[in-house]
Amino acid sequence: MPGGGAEILSEEARLKMGKTKISTKEWLDIMELCHQQGVGTTATMMFGHVETMENRVEHLNHIRALQDRTGGFRAFIPWIFQPGNNLLGERIVRKTSAVDYLQTLAISRIFLDNVRNLQGSWVTMGEKIGQLSLFFGANDLGSTMLEENVVAAAGCVNHLDEKDMIRLIHDAGFVSQKRDTFYSYQGGDNVP
Repeated sequence: MPGGGAEILSEEARLKMGKTKISTKEWLDIMELCHQQGVGTTATMMFGHVETMENRVEHLNHIRALQDRTGGFRAFIPWIFQPGNNLLGERIVRKTSAVDYLQTLAISRIFLDNVRNLQGSWVTMGEKIGQLSLFFGANDLGSTMLEENVVAAAGCVNHLDEKDMIRLIHDAGFVSQKRDTFYSYQGGDNVP
């Protein structure tokens, strides 16, 4: 089950974002119920909007604590808010930088040492920052998406096919491995 909708797991930030979001407790309860039933999930963090650094730390604390209890998160996926074509974006003065993204990724790797996989977001950051994410704690670049609507609707459109993704990984000096959604690996280095 995907872990979208987490946004920032802080009631202070969620209330600033809008009233349409479920509460932090509800999101965590849903994830915990899935984990108790043997359904693994991912966890996301969308940042770079109305949240504070304290809100980001609160979010990471929630993910870490739930992972300590259940071990059910297969991956953590931080990504930056895309301000285009949405009401929240009209209130954002400055888009989050690639430096902030990479720093947040690196802190997430240290803080969430109990979550095995950390996904770099080439979808929101583009292929070069996606490639750099491998040096800042990411061990996964996600997938070649057949269809992505949320980020694309906000005006951010990045595409990679399998060959390009493998090239990025190899050019950075890493070994690529194909995996499924359960993080079961499909064999060795996938050289194009």
